[in-house]
Order: sequence, then C-alpha cells, then structure tokens
Amino acid sequence: MAVILFPLMGIVSSCTKDETEEGEFDNWQQKNEAVTDQWAANSSYQKILTYAKDTTTPNITNADYIYVEVLESGSGTETPLFTDTCRVAYRGHYIPTKSYADGYVFDQSYLGDFDWTTAGTTDGASWVEGFSTALQHMHVGDRWRIRIPYQLGYGVSGYSSGNISGYTNLVFEVALYDFWHPGETRPVFKSR
Repeated sequence: MAVILFPLMGIVSSCTKDETEEGEFDNWQQKNEAVTDQWAANSSYQKILTYAKDTTTPNITNADYIYVEVLESGSGTETPLFTDTCRVAYRGHYIPTKSYADGYVFDQSYLGDFDWTTAGTTDGASWVEGFSTALQHMHVGDRWRIRIPYQLGYGVSGYSSGNISGYTNLVFEVALYDFWHPGETRPVFKSR
C-alpha cells in the first residue's frame, strides 16, 4: 500500500504585524524634527523666538521658535509677563499620526468645538517654555494654534505623569481669557 503525501500548497501567513509596516510612533524623534522643519518653512506661521533666548544667542535653530497661527484676535493691548497668572482654555495634542489625523489629544480644558462662553478654563503660572513664550505675546481675547518643538516642550524625557513621551512636538489651541500680576486678585470668573 502506497501512501502519497501532498506538499503544502499554500503560503503560511502569520497573524503578526507585517515586518515592513511602520508603527504609529516608530522613528518618533525623526518625525517630530522633520515636522519642526516643515513648520519653520511655512511662511503663513508667525515665528516667535523662545523667551529664554534673544537674537544675540549663538546657534539659534528652528527648535528655538514656536510657530503660531492666529485663529482669533482679541482687543487687549497688554500681554502677560513671565510671572503672571493666566486664565486660559486649551487643547493639547501631538502631531498627526496614522491613527490620529489631527494628532492624539493628551489634555484639554474643554470638549467639542471651542466656544468662548462654554469652554472650561484653568489658571496657571507655570507652563512649558513654548507655551509660556506664546502667552507672553498674546492679548486677552486672542485664540491661537501654537506649534511647539519638543525642545521647548517636555524635551527628550517626556512627561510621565502626563503620558507624553520624549521627543514629542506639542500643538495647542489656546484662548487667553485674562491674566494678572503676582499679588493682584481677580473676581470670580464669568464667561464673556
């Protein structure tokens, strides 16, 4: 009696990820640095040097600037100082990725579309360098989209309690409601 063995006629496929497919956050540092260069090349963005340096500082790079898109202009004439407390509404996210076309939202003070009268606000006097740089140029009533290179955000180590990995550029939509100097008090907040 002869036994005939038939060779395997198909291709065995694996249920694992294709080896050539790039992961969501693979090459994260390089992706974020490339995005910073794209921001710097975009002439429609206002380019603001970090408050921690001035134009005489040697070796200024694209990572020493924030890149601003003005969404709404306020009517105020003063801008906050570094030591002031600011009342803001904000939404912070990563740069766009495969799964998050607008960037993964890591923190926000409001949900849905922004509305001056319903957005949640927060008071703060301590922010990452890029966020603080922007606030020092904003007027009450301004709403900006701020693009912050990772060097002016949470740097190479990230922010573990905020779930932000190292080398992450930050994009914030920020609305400035009010600000005050140390020692000043403000009445209970009322929306516009």
